[in-house]
Amino acid sequence: MPSVSQENIGIHHEKITVKLSKEDYMPSVDKALKKYSKDANIPGFRKGMVPVGIIRKMYGQSVFADEVLGVAGRALEQHLIDNKAEIFARPLPAANQAPHNFDINEPLEYVFEFEIGTRPDFSIPVLEKKQPMPYYKVIVSHDMLQEEIEKLQYKAGDMKEVEEITNDNNVLGVTFEELQNDGTVLEGGVKKDNSFLFKYFTPATQSKLFGKKVNDSVDVVIGEAFEEKLVPAILQDLGLPNDEGSKHKLFKITITKLEHVDPAPLTKETFDKIYPGRNLETETEFKDVLTEEIQRYWDGQAQIRLHNEIFETLVHETPINMPVDFLKRWMSVGGEKYVAPEEVEKNFGSFDHQMRWQLITEQLVKQFSLEVEQEEMEVAARRQIMSYFSSYGQMPSFDDEWMEPLVKKQLADEKFRDELYNKIMTDKLFYVLEQELKLEEKNVSLEEFVKLPSAHHHHH
Repeated sequence: MPSVSQENIGIHHEKITVKLSKEDYMPSVDKALKKYSKDANIPGFRKGMVPVGIIRKMYGQSVFADEVLGVAGRALEQHLIDNKAEIFARPLPAANQAPHNFDINEPLEYVFEFEIGTRPDFSIPVLEKKQPMPYYKVIVSHDMLQEEIEKLQYKAGDMKEVEEITNDNNVLGVTFEELQNDGTVLEGGVKKDNSFLFKYFTPATQSKLFGKKVNDSVDVVIGEAFEEKLVPAILQDLGLPNDEGSKHKLFKITITKLEHVDPAPLTKETFDKIYPGRNLETETEFKDVLTEEIQRYWDGQAQIRLHNEIFETLVHETPINMPVDFLKRWMSVGGEKYVAPEEVEKNFGSFDHQMRWQLITEQLVKQFSLEVEQEEMEVAARRQIMSYFSSYGQMPSFDDEWMEPLVKKQLADEKFRDELYNKIMTDKLFYVLEQELKLEEKNVSLEEFVKLPSAHHHHH
């Protein structure tokens, strides 16, 4: 029987040593050679009648190596099972493991050393203390409502193409391209299409753009090009964080299309165009529906912010002793491709962040006995399929007969199923966390909300 021992070599970092004598592995080698002799198709011999000696001569060395390694691997796996080891990833060959010379003609004692990272035990003080967590609720103001009404009037208005930029009601279709400090396009940088009313640019940028035509371009600092209240949304659309570094990024804006729009009047015809099927008769009814829609949107943004703050708070304020040395080595040599140490150091912060969240999540799922039932998966799949069609202006019934086989087909797709499962489980987890934590609702203006600092530095 193989000899297996284990010793600690660091914080939650263990070395497991497997020693094999020839008595441990030779029976497996002989058995494998016999199987080869029964299955081999070799000219001059009937199938199943190839002498073991011929097989040994032809395949012996590779069979020998495979079986020795197989016996060592099974011994390691059994040791982990017997000791109920909870580990990160898969075991790695020890850093100081010397290469073996496998020779079927000279069976030796072999020593294999492996490293594992063991999962730490930890508590979650934030939940134990019922730590207060601010929940910021944006209140829809008169100015917010008027601004949204104006946007919708422009959206529903009559549009016509023009030759050049001449007034505030011109609409610019543009392409953003991120630049380097020397003004050249940054390879692999942000590139994104968008459209804006001319009036949304700052006076300084308007003076650069006035009189420009399609294919003309200007270079701008993103945080200085637009009205201050628009900058966070523009940065989000560009996939950039709302911070000073992003605001100071240099971009080239190239005009791809120029139009002029006459805002639509606030009439029933316009209301029907914006909200088809709602049969809104008066301006008051229109404003009430729009106010609810704006409030719903910002309530969603507030919840996203709350969940992100819960995520960051739990990750940063839950003390977990991670097997850093093992994880860095695993990042370097544990994947399909070797990763240089300097690259590991560069990415370790983000990796560590996510590993901590994964540990916390797994513990909370067990603690609160959270499960995702098949029925929940099917309902969520139906809703997702319906959202596909609604984005094209169609709205199927939840119980349409043709929906059933489509749901089954989608849930049979492993990637779709995993993503849907994770989304449902994440929603459940954050719902429970909202109940467990002491939420303090605070009403804020939109200007206050977009300027709120994050409680923690974001690695991800």
